Amino acid sequence: MMGQFSDQSMEIQDSTACFQRIYAHSLPGQPVEAWQPLLDHLRQVATLAAEFCGDFGSSDWGWNAGMLHDVGKASRVFQGYLRRENQLDDEEYDEVGGRINHSSAGAALAEEIHNKRNHPLGRILAYLVAGHHAGLPDYSTCDSYRGALTFRLKEGEDHLKSIRTESQIIQAGQRSLASLPRFVKADNFHFWMRMLFSALVDADFLDTEAFMDPRKSRLREDGISLSALKKALDLHLTQMAQQCAATPVNEVRRVILEACRSAALLEPGLFSLSVPTGGGKTLSGMAFALDHALNHGKKRIIYVIPYTSIIEQTARILGDIFGSENVVEHHSNLDTERETPRTRMASENWDAPIIVTTNVQFFESLYGARAGRCRKLHNIVNSVVILDEAQLVPPNLLQPCTAAIKDLTHNYGVTLLLSTATQPALPGLEPREIIPADLDLYLRLNRTEILLPENLNDKMSWEDLADRIKEYDQVLCIVNTRRDCHDLFCLMPEGTVHLSALMCGEHRSVVIQRIKDCLQSGQPIRVISTQLVEAGVDIDFPVVYRALSGLDSIFQAAGRCNREGRLRKGLVTVFIPPKGPPIGLQRKGVDTTKELASLRDFDLDDPKIFRRYFSLFYSKVTETGEKLLKELKPSDSCTLDMSFRSVANEFHLIDEQGQRPVIVRYGRGNQLVGELAKTGPNRDLLRRLQRFIVNLPTRIADRMVNDGLLEEVWPGFLAQCSPSIYVDSTGLDVFRETLPVEDILL
Repeated sequence: MMGQFSDQSMEIQDSTACFQRIYAHSLPGQPVEAWQPLLDHLRQVATLAAEFCGDFGSSDWGWNAGMLHDVGKASRVFQGYLRRENQLDDEEYDEVGGRINHSSAGAALAEEIHNKRNHPLGRILAYLVAGHHAGLPDYSTCDSYRGALTFRLKEGEDHLKSIRTESQIIQAGQRSLASLPRFVKADNFHFWMRMLFSALVDADFLDTEAFMDPRKSRLREDGISLSALKKALDLHLTQMAQQCAATPVNEVRRVILEACRSAALLEPGLFSLSVPTGGGKTLSGMAFALDHALNHGKKRIIYVIPYTSIIEQTARILGDIFGSENVVEHHSNLDTERETPRTRMASENWDAPIIVTTNVQFFESLYGARAGRCRKLHNIVNSVVILDEAQLVPPNLLQPCTAAIKDLTHNYGVTLLLSTATQPALPGLEPREIIPADLDLYLRLNRTEILLPENLNDKMSWEDLADRIKEYDQVLCIVNTRRDCHDLFCLMPEGTVHLSALMCGEHRSVVIQRIKDCLQSGQPIRVISTQLVEAGVDIDFPVVYRALSGLDSIFQAAGRCNREGRLRKGLVTVFIPPKGPPIGLQRKGVDTTKELASLRDFDLDDPKIFRRYFSLFYSKVTETGEKLLKELKPSDSCTLDMSFRSVANEFHLIDEQGQRPVIVRYGRGNQLVGELAKTGPNRDLLRRLQRFIVNLPTRIADRMVNDGLLEEVWPGFLAQCSPSIYVDSTGLDVFRETLPVEDILL
C-alpha cells in the first residue's frame, strides 16, 4: 500500500510540473516563460477568494471556486488560442478551433467532485464558475439556452475529457464541504451565492490585473485609513462649532451630533436617524458611521443616496472634508473630471474607505447577475451603510429591499443606518432609533407653518397660483409633473427659474448653484420646480408653495423653507393643482394624504404622523416585490433550479421600460455628440455623456425623430439635432405644438 501511495504521489508531482507549462494569461511580445502559469493563477485566486469569503464564514467555498474557475484553460484549444493570439508557432498546439470557452469545464468538475446524494454542493460552485465572466445564469432558461447552466454543464462534461490529468490535480486541492453555513436558509440562499460570486469575480479580476498590469494594480494600495478620516471630520466639526452663531437651530444640531456619537458605541445592527430637514443629518450620520466603524472594526462607509440629482452635493461636502481623492463616487451622473485613476479603479469593487453611490447602484447590485455589477458585493460585508432618505425605497420593490437590509445586518456584519426626516414604517424592520424621543426634535426644529386647504378638492388655476407667487421676491413652488412645471413657468415674469428633469444633469447643477447664490446674497429669486429639489438639496426659501402630494413630499418641501431658522416661521402653502396627479404611486400618495387629513385626530405637528402615513400608504400598494423573492427560491433542493439572470433583468428601481435616453447639446454635450458620431461609444465617453442626457417616454422620442428634432447619431443613441429644441430656461422643449401634450413624470 505504501508503494502504491508513493507511485500516486510521484504521478501527481510529475503532472503538477507539466501543469506549470500550461498558462492562464499571456503577455504580448513576451516569451512563454514570462506568461502566468495556470496553476499559479488558480491558487492565487483561490487564496484571495477564500480571504474575501472568510468575512462571512465561507472561506472553503471561496477557495474551491477559485481553484475551479479557470481549469478549462488547460485545454489544447485554449492554449492554442494564447499562442495564436501572440503569433507563436508551435506544432504541439496547432489543434485549435471552435468556441473558446474555459468556464464550463470547471462547472462540470465542481459537480463531479462535490455532488453527493441529496446534497448537490457542487452545483453551487458550478453556478459560480460557469458565470464568472458571463454572469450568474439561470438553471434552465436564460437569454438563450446556451447560457443556461444545464447547457453549460453538458458542454463542460465534453471539455473535461481532454483535461483529465489537470482535473485530478485540481481535485486533490479541493477542500471538504460538509454543509452550508448555518445562517443560509431557503429564502436567503440566493443572497449568499451572490456574495460567493462577488468574491470569486473580484479575486479573478485582481489577480489578472496584478499580472497583466502591475503598475495599475499598485495604485490600489494607496489608500487612507478610517482613523485619519475621523481626525479630518473631527477637525471640521470643531471648526464649524466655533464659527457657527449660537442659534436654536445650531444648538439642536449639536445635540443631534452628540446623540449620534453616543449611539456609535452600541452593538452593530440596524439603526434609524429620524431628524427633521435642516438638522444636519449628513455630517452627524457620518460621525456615527466613522466612530462606529472604528469602535467595531468595520472596513468602510457606504453612503447611499436616492437621486443622482443630489448625490453631487453630498459628495462635494464629504470631498471638502476628507479630500475628493478619498471619496469614491459610483453613479451614472459622475463628472469624470472629478475622478482620479485610483477612485476610478475603486468604483469597480468598492475597495475604498468611503463610497458614495445611489439606491439604484446599491440595490440593483444586490439582486444583479452580471459579473461587473456583482463584483463589489463582498466589500459591503462588515461595513457601515448609510441609507439616506430611506423613505424613498421604491414601494414596488419594498420586500426585496427590506429583505436585503435584514440579511446584510443579520448575517454579513453590516451596520445600516436609515436616515430620513420622514421615517417610514418599513415592514419587517425594527431599527434602533438614535434620537431619544424626549429631545422633541420635531417641535424644536419646527421652523415653518404648513397650511393645507380647507377643502382638499378645491382646485386652483395656474393663473391664480402665478398671481400669488408673484407677490414674493424669494419663493419656491414645487409641482408634481414636468408638464405642470412648464405650464406654470410660462405664466411667470421674466427672471423666474425653471427646474425639472427636462434639463440635463449638467444644466440642473448650474441652475441649482445659481439659486443658492441668489438666496445667499439676498437677491430676488422665484423658482418653479418638480419634486427633484425635495430630497437633500440645501436651499432655504422664506416661502414655499407645494402641490398636494404625499405627506412625506409635503414635509420634504417644507425642509426647503426657513431651513436655517432666520425667520420666526416660514410659510408653506399646499394647493390643489388644476390637474390631478398621474396614476400610480403619486396618486396613491395624494389619496393617502387626503384620507389621513380627514381623520378627527389629524395633527401635522405629531412626530408619529409619518408612521401612520406610511402604514396607510403601503396598504394601498398591491405589488411590493414578493413575486421576485419567490422566483429566487429553488423549487427543488436537489436540482437547485435558480433564476439569477431572469430576476436581475426584472429588478429595476427605476422603470426604464418605455423610456428613451436623449443626448442634448447643452454645453460640452455638443462636442460629445460629435465624438460619439465620429468614433462610436466607449466606456469613458458614455460616462461623460451621462451628464447630458434627458429621458423621454418612447412615444415622445419617436414623434420627435419623425419631426426631425432628434436623430440617431450612432445605432441605439438618440441625440438632439435641432438647435432650437433645447432652451437655456427650460431644457428640452417637448411641449411645442407639434408634439403631444400629455404629462411627463419627473
